[in-house]
Amino acid sequence: MNAHVCPPASLAENDAAAWLKTLAKYRQPRIGRSAFELLVTIVPLAGFWAVAYFSLASGFWFGLIAIIPAAAFLLRLFMIQHDCGHGSFFARRGLDDWTGRAIGVLTLTPYDYWRRAHAAHHASAGNLDERGVGDIATLTISEYRSLSPMKRLGYRLYRHPLVMFGIGPAWLFLLKQRLPFGMMRGGALPWISTMATNVAIVTGAALMAWAIGFLPFLLIHLPIVLLSGTAGIWLFYVQHQFEETHWSAGEDWRFPRAALHGASHYDLPLVLRWLSGNIGIHHVHHLSSRIPYYRLPEVLRDHPQLARIGRITLWESFRCVRLVLWDDRNQKLVSFRDAADAAVHAP
Repeated sequence: MNAHVCPPASLAENDAAAWLKTLAKYRQPRIGRSAFELLVTIVPLAGFWAVAYFSLASGFWFGLIAIIPAAAFLLRLFMIQHDCGHGSFFARRGLDDWTGRAIGVLTLTPYDYWRRAHAAHHASAGNLDERGVGDIATLTISEYRSLSPMKRLGYRLYRHPLVMFGIGPAWLFLLKQRLPFGMMRGGALPWISTMATNVAIVTGAALMAWAIGFLPFLLIHLPIVLLSGTAGIWLFYVQHQFEETHWSAGEDWRFPRAALHGASHYDLPLVLRWLSGNIGIHHVHHLSSRIPYYRLPEVLRDHPQLARIGRITLWESFRCVRLVLWDDRNQKLVSFRDAADAAVHAP
């Protein structure tokens, strides 16, 4: 893997903190560009959805392949919702919030509930003491070894690709996000957002089912949601679950260093980069989350040295699936097999 190896703590921390000031000038969105980005995402999504429906209605089943690009544009729409959650899409809190809430009906993601969980993720990413909110559950080798056999099996199943990228998206987007569990003490807003989103989803689905039939609606929209959800979880996974990521605990954890070196630069081909809203430039995003996604390429253009930090190619990313445990001693993510081999050869 070509992921960048983190420099010594003091150097990395000073370097990352300096970048915070450098990146400040990219934080201002361009309102016209933001509106354009929203338009060129919603219109193709609706167009491909219509192609899939008319193909199905005409008995031309091959036309259902339009579900794939529709899922890609739904993913891109979620990236706009993501920027709204950071207040970076329009940089007008009310406009960002209501845009995000409207999009949440299409992405099945209650905006205010998700925004709060995602803010917790940004505030604690790479912190071994603050795991469990808005991230992929990751155990250290010692924590895994201390588990009972049944709990080890549960963790292995959770980290299995079929569960993580198959069952996981269905569970998250269809079931888990229907109730804001874990935010009982977070005030009424996450609950109001979730219930209002649920009502809007049911209302919209009922109207579509009435207009085109329940089965056609289900045959088209359910695969779009699940494919988009799988792609979204894959992106989120690779952005933090790479070999040379950064984790630390206690006083060793510092936000700038964890942000810059604990998230990857997922260097995707141009088309995939555009469809994913440049979210692969994740280390820059974590360091300065108020930068609109369409300005992230400007950062790498002006500061090419950032492109080398945590860089992972599309081909290299497939090997990240096997990385499941944090090795405290060697400061990297390892596979179950690597952890077992290390135990055998330990002094």
